[in-house]
Amino acid sequence: MFDFSGRTVLITGATGGIGSVIAKEFIDKGAKVFVTGMEDSKLLELKDELGAGCAGYCKANLLDDDDLKNLYDSAIKAMGKVDILVNSAGITRDKLFMRVTDEDWNLHMNVNLNSVWKLTKIVLMGMMKNRYGRVINLSSIVGCMGNAGQVAYSTSKAAMLGMTKTLAKEVASRNITVNAIAPGFIETPMTKDLLDKNPEMFNNIPAGKAGTPKDVAAGALYLASENSGYVTGTTLHINGGMLMC
Repeated sequence: MFDFSGRTVLITGATGGIGSVIAKEFIDKGAKVFVTGMEDSKLLELKDELGAGCAGYCKANLLDDDDLKNLYDSAIKAMGKVDILVNSAGITRDKLFMRVTDEDWNLHMNVNLNSVWKLTKIVLMGMMKNRYGRVINLSSIVGCMGNAGQVAYSTSKAAMLGMTKTLAKEVASRNITVNAIAPGFIETPMTKDLLDKNPEMFNNIPAGKAGTPKDVAAGALYLASENSGYVTGTTLHINGGMLMC
């Protein structure tokens, strides 16, 4: 259905359960992909798994401005351009509101929001010059509905949605779209035990099950494709009906 031959993709958080599948799906559809994460060993393992479609990888601390610049320069050196940016990296440290420290709060804002803002600014320069681009931000269902014990995480993900909408308005005339994906409960290696031990969580999901990283990747493929050229500033909800809006 989708053909990304000739297109290039930069994916942050690519060693995660969702990011790695997004990378694989883009490569399966013909794209060249450059990946980043925090650990060399995981990045090397992922590159081997991805095969020839992986143009390279770069270990980067997304909180470090020099690392962000080096990441982009490395991606350009490997691929020549960045057509599609997938901001998939993120963290969560769950705590009740009154127990969240300044350090907790700032860490969520810096990783989940500020790093996305900074990297997107860097990548947009090339997209605007080329008059083409797709920016896809991985938000969360809790950024739309809130969730007890996740005030810092939900706030950072909600702010990402505001940034997505505003940027979409600013760059639409340059043939650049900016959209977000808000996944619900997605089964990954990190969440599998939680979901297995708490089957009651599915009671609030009309589909009666958790989603998979492939479900999220399918949304990313659509938002990055030519088919979605008239879709911008939107949030694609992938949650089995848990939140309908």
